[in-house]
Amino acid sequence: MSAYAVGHIKGESRHEDVLSYMERIQETLDPFGGRFLVHGAKAEVREGTWPGHLVLIEFPDLDSARTWYDSPAYQELIPLRTRHLDADILLVPGVPPGYEAAHTAAARRAAV
Repeated sequence: MSAYAVGHIKGESRHEDVLSYMERIQETLDPFGGRFLVHGAKAEVREGTWPGHLVLIEFPDLDSARTWYDSPAYQELIPLRTRHLDADILLVPGVPPGYEAAHTAAARRAAV
C-alpha cells in the first residue's frame, strides 16, 4: 500500500542551501522508490487557510518512506532546508485499493 511524505512549506527561500537541497533530494528518494507527486505547489484554498506550499512524495509503502527519511543521505540534507524554511513534514499511509469512506463510517457507528 502506498505511503506519502507530506510537506507543508511555510514561506519561500532562494538561499543557496535550499537550492542545493532541491538539487540533491531526488538522489535520496531513488533508492526507496520515492517520487514527487506535488512539489512546491501553491494550493487553491477552498476552506480554511493554507499559508505556504505543498510537497507530496509517494513511496511504495510506509517502511520505504520511513527508511528514506531516516537515511543518512536525507538526514544530511535536512539542515539545508530547516535553517531557512519553516515546515511541517508528515509520513502517512495511503488507503488500500477499493477503499470507501462509508465502510469506515459504518465500522465506527457499530463500535459505539
